[in-house]
Amino acid sequence: MMNSLEFRAMGCQMLAILEGSPQRAKRILARAPQWFEVWENCLSRFRPDSELNQVNRRPGEAIPVSAIFWSVMQQAQRAEIESAGLVTPTLLGALLAAGYQSSFDEMKVDQMQNLLGVGTPVTSLGKVEMDDWKHTIRLPPGVQLDFGGVAKGWAAHQAAQRLDMYGPALVDAGGDIAISRSQLSGDPWLVGIEDPRDPSRRLGMVQIRRGGVATSGKDYRRWQIAGQWKHHIIDPRTGEPAMTDLLTVTIIAPDVMQAEMAAKVVLILGSGPGIAWLEARPQYAGLMVTEDEHILTSKNFSRYWMRDQ
Repeated sequence: MMNSLEFRAMGCQMLAILEGSPQRAKRILARAPQWFEVWENCLSRFRPDSELNQVNRRPGEAIPVSAIFWSVMQQAQRAEIESAGLVTPTLLGALLAAGYQSSFDEMKVDQMQNLLGVGTPVTSLGKVEMDDWKHTIRLPPGVQLDFGGVAKGWAAHQAAQRLDMYGPALVDAGGDIAISRSQLSGDPWLVGIEDPRDPSRRLGMVQIRRGGVATSGKDYRRWQIAGQWKHHIIDPRTGEPAMTDLLTVTIIAPDVMQAEMAAKVVLILGSGPGIAWLEARPQYAGLMVTEDEHILTSKNFSRYWMRDQ
């Protein structure tokens, strides 16, 4: 039997599903909001006393960090390497310059419309000193971290793995979806892909037995500065919101953390280079919606796809 729990965390609506005995599943699912609260207290830049903000406030110091922080930092490092620098946590300055200064739910219209939005250079994570033995991190002056999507994907993955000890599980962290294994029947999980042009509609469904699905887009977290639309996907090459012909990108990957990284890469690259990047990496499958409302897919996406009738 499928048992589910909805709650809010990390600025997103969360959904956790666990298959099994209702009595036990409900008891286990009730723990999930507590897990996310611990992770958010550590990783969110929108919580003044978070561990992340404590590290950001002390540039030049070698600061010992928690196991949670270290794990997410390592994941961010892997993402930066695989993305050739297109996905990195060292872009807080660029996000602030673009106008993303508070949780999107709290951003005011006048705050979003009266900022300069000047691009800010992004420093590679390679400039951050990480001591593997002592688990310390030293930020160079002028560099601050924002874990953003990498933290959300990491948290979804962690939650699904914890729930999987009790049965097949799915965790949806605001569109970053982790699936631990097939349903007890052996059937895959069905995941809907929302139409960014009309959120009340689906483009279709994908069938996933294990792994991750993530969608990255500029359709929701966006705002105007001096009459120009800005969004939260920063291109580290320019320090500004990515200039791309893609509206949203959905990626299927071996895990949700890889899916989240790959979705950002393809969105930043745009449709042509993005498709080429995907085709060179058959472990990923992707669907893209362009600004002019075309739908593009990678060659291997069809094996997951169930188009709505």
